[in-house]
Amino acid sequence: MPAPTLEHTEERMNKTLDVLRRDLLGIRTGRASPELLHRITVPYYGSPTPLQQIATISTADARTIIVQPWDRQLVPEIERAIMKSDLGLNPSNDGEILRIILPPLTEQRRTELARVVAKRLEEARIALRNERRDAHELIRKAEKAGELSADEAKRRLDDLQKIVDRHVAEVEKIGAAKQAEIAEV
Repeated sequence: MPAPTLEHTEERMNKTLDVLRRDLLGIRTGRASPELLHRITVPYYGSPTPLQQIATISTADARTIIVQPWDRQLVPEIERAIMKSDLGLNPSNDGEILRIILPPLTEQRRTELARVVAKRLEEARIALRNERRDAHELIRKAEKAGELSADEAKRRLDDLQKIVDRHVAEVEKIGAAKQAEIAEV
């Protein structure tokens, strides 16, 4: 197994962290942020389309998100999609734009959000373990095929574990920051 494979594994693990960060941006913490709506898709000409591709999303103040569709006929569809989402938001529709006022978080909603964060963190950990498993199998196959000595295989497995440990620690750090953000609001 050539050395770039560990680099490839690390690169894929970094992408897992990027996806986790992006997912956690979409979890509401009481402050208005356009990223809250980035996971919402709206039916547009028969296909689900991300909201940010069919509307301008901005914040008016710390508690208000403004959604201005480029096509006014989409306002009811966007309103329906926001209401169906797991964000617990209720937009007000004036026919041209949608205003979403974020209510203060209740203790029950904070607990719910903490569970969602924990679920996303576990999904990231699982993705990291899968990457480790795949790299581990490649190292073992290379060792059995005679491409790597036993000492070299052990060294690469140790390096792999260090990479995994570093990424799992980063997942925990990201999760702790998001949990603190939810708790402080």
